[in-house]
Amino acid sequence: MGETLGMTFIPDKDLEYMQLALEKARLAPALGEVPIGAVLVLDGQVLAQVHNFREVWQDPTAHAEVVAIREAATRLGTWRLTGTTLYVTVEPCSMCAGAIIQSRISRLVFGARDPKAGACGSVFNLPDERRLNHKVQVLGGLLERESQELLQTFFRGLRDNVGERASL
Repeated sequence: MGETLGMTFIPDKDLEYMQLALEKARLAPALGEVPIGAVLVLDGQVLAQVHNFREVWQDPTAHAEVVAIREAATRLGTWRLTGTTLYVTVEPCSMCAGAIIQSRISRLVFGARDPKAGACGSVFNLPDERRLNHKVQVLGGLLERESQELLQTFFRGLRDNVGERASL
């Protein structure tokens, strides 16, 4: 399940949708949000394309993955998102991995690994948990460098701003 890119064949559509997720992530910092984007697709139709909204909504569950799942479920009129693929720029945390499993998403493609909170292979591996009744196919590392650079630039900017305020 928790496959890493290497010699794996990557369909053009995977790259296209991950680029769209990166575009969404790039919009987030203007709102004070961590640049994480998500795109949820069913049969070539984009059901949701979002970024994080935790700061804007003051909602700890407003991660891009959860917002995308909510939008797609509303659009489809069902919580069962079987047959969908979720593209997200950063490895989902345990909350998001749980939501992915609970919503019956079939496939997850993510960019950067999260060595502090990643729940799809880095810290935990919820999609590979054999005791769960739904299995999610996971492909990690697609456009990983671009996703990491976006995060690093954002957090570097935060650190620089803190340093500037401290010196005033």
